[in-house]
Amino acid sequence: MTSWLWRKRRNTSTYRKIKDSCYSSSYNDEASPNRNPVLSLRNLTYGYVSHRAVIENVSLQIPKGMFIGLLGPSGSGKSTLIKIISGLLKPWSGSVEYNLPNTTYAYKQIDKRFVIGYVPQIETVDWNFPVTVREVVSMGVWDRSGISPFLSKNIVIEIDRVLDSLEIRGHEFGKRQIRELSGGEQQRIFLARALIRKPSILVLDEPISGIDHNTREKILSILKSLSKAGLTIIMTTHDLSGIARRLPWVVCMNKKIIAEGTPSEVLTDANLLKTYGLVDNNSEGDAGDDIAV
Repeated sequence: MTSWLWRKRRNTSTYRKIKDSCYSSSYNDEASPNRNPVLSLRNLTYGYVSHRAVIENVSLQIPKGMFIGLLGPSGSGKSTLIKIISGLLKPWSGSVEYNLPNTTYAYKQIDKRFVIGYVPQIETVDWNFPVTVREVVSMGVWDRSGISPFLSKNIVIEIDRVLDSLEIRGHEFGKRQIRELSGGEQQRIFLARALIRKPSILVLDEPISGIDHNTREKILSILKSLSKAGLTIIMTTHDLSGIARRLPWVVCMNKKIIAEGTPSEVLTDANLLKTYGLVDNNSEGDAGDDIAV
């Protein structure tokens, strides 16, 4: 069998495995920015110190099934926005609405753990804490584990199934300490913790940061497969050429939303200068031409 045909069949098999493991067929395979939003952000403002906003008047409409990248420099408010979407922070002002089937929930009316999977930056994790791979993934279903301190057989089977779908062998890695794994494996473990809840929205904070090229491509392939299966994905990144230009939809932000759209529409000289703080964000002017990679 020729190598290209083998790769094609392998990629198709991986896509089907992830789709069957995590999601039902009720999801649509295609997304459009013009479709009804599954998540609506309206005029969000928040800061960690009084009268010093980190994000200001941020509004976004995110359709179901869209794979969106939040692009901006360090300190631009990307992680803060992700935490607000995840319910970890409460905005000073504005609203977050989750438009689930037949129902629209306001910010205070829904337990967001049931609809949102959150993958933090791995740099924020204490790797010296003694915890195994299975125990980390089981945190995603802590409320289904009952009163016993031990994982049930069904939970272990579910954990191993999700790990296998992410190309991590659960029977081999399940009892390992999380600190013994590579950076890419650790990232996929936290992705498994988010996916085991079968979320409606997956948010990831810099999931590609600090890992090698091959691992980056593997994680991107997994995320693209999940997006094709109908999962809405919101991912922060500061990697312009390696990540942002390859995503279907990009949001440039630096405290405020600078621009959003396809990479060819958004990643222009003027928008990138505003995003990375080299010009006044309030200045007017033409978008300019695309910057060559």
